[in-house]
Order: sequence, then C-alpha cells, then structure tokens
Amino acid sequence: MRLKKVIAMGLAIIMTASIAMTGCSSNGDKSAGGKAKLTVFVYMQDHEKAVYKKMIDEFKEANKDTVKDVDFQVTTQDEYATTLTGMMASGDMPDVFYVGPESVVDYVKNGYVASLDQMLKDNNISTDDMYQNVLNVYKYDGTTTGSGSLYALPKDGSTFAYAYNKDLFDEAGVEYPNPDKPYTYDEFVRVCQALTKDKDGDGETDQWGAGFADGFMLYQFIWSNGASFLSDDYKTVTVNTPEFIDAVQKYVDLTLKYKVTPTVEQDSSLGVYQRWLAGQEAFYACGTWDVGAFMDKETFPYNWDLCAYPTLSTGVSTTWNGTVGFCISEKSKNKEAALKLISYLTTNLEGQKELSGATGGESIQLPNIQSYAQKDFISAVKDGTVKYPSNINVFFNYLNGTDTYKGKMMETTYTPNSEWSSLFFEGFPNVKNGSVSVADYLAEVQPKMQESLDKAWANVK
Repeated sequence: MRLKKVIAMGLAIIMTASIAMTGCSSNGDKSAGGKAKLTVFVYMQDHEKAVYKKMIDEFKEANKDTVKDVDFQVTTQDEYATTLTGMMASGDMPDVFYVGPESVVDYVKNGYVASLDQMLKDNNISTDDMYQNVLNVYKYDGTTTGSGSLYALPKDGSTFAYAYNKDLFDEAGVEYPNPDKPYTYDEFVRVCQALTKDKDGDGETDQWGAGFADGFMLYQFIWSNGASFLSDDYKTVTVNTPEFIDAVQKYVDLTLKYKVTPTVEQDSSLGVYQRWLAGQEAFYACGTWDVGAFMDKETFPYNWDLCAYPTLSTGVSTTWNGTVGFCISEKSKNKEAALKLISYLTTNLEGQKELSGATGGESIQLPNIQSYAQKDFISAVKDGTVKYPSNINVFFNYLNGTDTYKGKMMETTYTPNSEWSSLFFEGFPNVKNGSVSVADYLAEVQPKMQESLDKAWANVK
C-alpha cells in the first residue's frame, strides 16, 4: 500500500476537513488517574481494519494499567490525505498516523513527526530483525533519506509480484513458469500467444495472455531494461533514452503487435483487475495485500501461483516495493504509550503472526520480522496453516534481492511530489492505441515532465 503525498490544500478543503474531524484528537490527553488516551488515524480496507482493531483491543488489555483508551479512526486511502492536511492545519494531530517514504522529509521539516531513536533505546525496542531496506526509507539526516534518525516503524514491507492462472495454463497445455528462471521477453511473448484465445468461436478474443494496468506495470519493463524515469539524483527526467524507448516499445508491442493483452478500448469496458478475477487473463500482478482476496475461492475461483515478471536486457526481473509506516506526532503528550502501540503493531511476534495469517486466518501482509518470516512463516505456508500460494519465495526474492530478482521503490518516493509522473501517464493511452508513436510521445512529454519536476524541486525549502 502507498501513502499519497499530502500537499497544500485550499482553505475551503482545510475547513471542511477540520470540521469533519472536530473532537477526533486529544493530542494525547491524559484521562483521570494519569492513564494515556491515544488517537490513531490511518486508512485501511475493511478486512485490514478488523484485524488491526482486534490487535489494538489486545494492546489495550495488556496495557490497561497505563492506557485508558485508543481511539482507532480509519478512513479510505483517497480521503486520508485531505483529512490529515486539515488536521495539520488546525494543529489537532492524532498521536499516531501514517507516513509514506515520500513524505518523511516534509513531515520532519514541518515538525509533524517525532524522532524515534531515543525512545526506542529507552524502551529496549530493537528494529534489528526488521527488513533494513524498508526501515531505511523512514530515516532522514537533514539532507537525504536513507540515513540518520528514524521517524516511523514500517506497518509493512510490500512488493508487487506477478501471478498466473494455473487453470488456464492447464487448459492450453502450457508448462508453468519457473520461479527460479524468469522468462525472457521473447519467451513471455510466446507463452502469452499460446494463452490468448477466442474461446467461443465468435471471431473475437475473449482470453488474453496478460493484462496490464499501465500505472503499476510499465515500471517492470523499464527497470528490467536498465532504464529509469529519473537520473540517480532524481533531478533529471530520462524518459527519452534509448533504453527507455526500447522498453516502452516492447511493452506497447504486447498490445499492438502481438495482441496478447486487451486493447485500450477493451480495458475501458472492463478493467484489468476485473478480467483477472473473471479468468480472462493468464498473467496479472499480485501485491502482498492481494493474497487474501486471491486465495478466497468466492472472489477468485481458480488455481494460481506466483512467478517473476519477464526480463529484458539486464536479465533481472525487477518490480516495485512499497511501504507505509506508523509515526508519532511531535505534539503528542503520550509519546511513550504511542511508541508501545506502534511497536506492538509492527515488531511484536504474536501481532505479526496474526497479520500474516498464521493465527488470524487471513493474510493481509508479510511478517515484518525477518527471522520469523523466512523460517516459521514459510513452514506454515508449506503445511497449509497459512493460505498462501506455494511460490511464496517470489515475494521474498523481490524484497531481499537476488541475482535474478530486484525490488525498488518508485522514483516518486524521492521527489517532492508526483505531478511530473502523472504527466507521463495522462497521454500514454494514445501510445497504447497506436495514435502516437513511442518515440514521438516520449520526445513530447519529456520537457513537460522536466518542467514540472524543476518546479517541484524549486519549491523545496
């Protein structure tokens, strides 16, 4: 899951959000007897909310001598940024809330979040067994992210792997993908061609080899071809390099040349995700957060498993990793109680077992604790205790990195805003439908993206 960047909002929106949240936060007021009252404000889906609500109730019971209550407030991801902006403007901040890697610098500079280092030390809470590459994106040294003080504990470390419908492979007599040896591009094309069919004989394709949601699945082709949207310092837009052009052309060819994906028009009539659920696509992306839904036979009545995205020139299958973290308001009057709560939600073994499905029944994320995740949790998957696809190591390969797998954060994580990226995808459907050539589109959009990125960096104080 990714936290949307909180941007400056208009006065009317701020007033609306502030009114909506009036009385929602106590900034850590003490109740009678000196017990802490904490307010938590996050976004979650309903199935996540139920699990976290149970964990928070367990936390309250275990800490009833020092914690009076925890006001657990949940909204949608779309509404979260607007509401939190209003809370920031009014100065009525919750004790605990979400921060994404892309917002750490802004939140630190504006004094919204507290440093956790000394509190962790004072309470003997260790983060050594967490995924350090995920933990590092919440660190800031006053100049760059990745080092310095820690400002959040990761709620999760997620990755966007590839999934395939085993039933469609069986029907076509096609061998399953080998997770230890990702397809080359040419191999992927051939497999998709074998899985693209007119099943009812009406002359129209009704099953495709793959479906692509551009905003999430173009990156894999670009990065695997040694290209990127931005330069290493995140200051220059590099969408007009030969490697980038070649990657985008290969991506578009799957639709226009090889016809193994639905067209833009077909995608507009029925979304990519819906076609996957309907068994009309053999390959589709699967985030760690999707597993619970895909394992539910009522939602997805097909046999499926995980595999790698195809590789291009680098020979390394590459996708994006994501995370959102729990931070503590700098203004909270109960920072220590808040720290105990977020550490329970992120580093407590029993809590991680519940979130990952080992005791909770439904997995909504991978465990944060490495030693448990890659030993006992995998064993629980193998013996059926946890409902999970058998090729679970695909997730860990992307999270940890191997010779043939790599996961990385989207480049918007390291820029002041994502408007420059949005400009790219606004006109991209015209490339996929053949109205504009790849080279012409990239030549046209690059200066627009660069201008937007320059303005974003110029506004950083």
